[in-house]
Amino acid sequence: MHMTARENRSAVSIFSSLLLAALSLFINGFGIYLTIQADIGAAPWDVLNLGLSRTLGILYGTASIAVSCTILVIDILLKEPIGLAMFLDAVVVGKSVDFFRHIHAVPACTSLASAVPVLLLGLFIIAYTQYTYMLSSLGCGPRDTLLVGLSRRARNIPIGLVSITLLSLATFLGWLLGGPVGIGTLLCAFASGPIMQFAFSTVHFDAASVHHQSITESLQVCFHSGARP
Repeated sequence: MHMTARENRSAVSIFSSLLLAALSLFINGFGIYLTIQADIGAAPWDVLNLGLSRTLGILYGTASIAVSCTILVIDILLKEPIGLAMFLDAVVVGKSVDFFRHIHAVPACTSLASAVPVLLLGLFIIAYTQYTYMLSSLGCGPRDTLLVGLSRRARNIPIGLVSITLLSLATFLGWLLGGPVGIGTLLCAFASGPIMQFAFSTVHFDAASVHHQSITESLQVCFHSGARP
């Protein structure tokens, strides 16, 4: 069923939008977990997260938070719009993956025949939860914001090339740190976009039409709501 993006005109609306974003990100983490459990190579950013996890002896979620917060700082330095949900994105997804790994929700795949469907299922879950996350209208993810910010500053370079450069850099650094690179990495890199486009089309969602409320706007709404008698 098609839903429209939230306008967040009251403190209650913002709070409910944050709950929607948090739930979406938690389930999104399960999708990422599935792509990892496919065990045929992780998605580019997860190659980096897993590489950091193995090298530093820390949890995947801790590595993910470190990478996300670093990117978030870069977004702020680039003066890109930052929304409240972006901070949830930086924390919830990684810790969601840790949770599903801790309870051993799905065993690691042992054959390519089982791995590919599991990986694709994970990508579909990621795509649809990205849709529900964006419905909250409280900010895109740190990585998407970085991509847009860099593209604005490299006007002569197509956004697709900027995206490929970022993914390649994340994959290379992760591989140097011992992250898992394989056919799954290529599937994630090249199938994620079409799968997300398909998912958005099935719910008639135009991501470009969503106005994401900045932190400043959210605080103004909350204080204004709180000041009402």
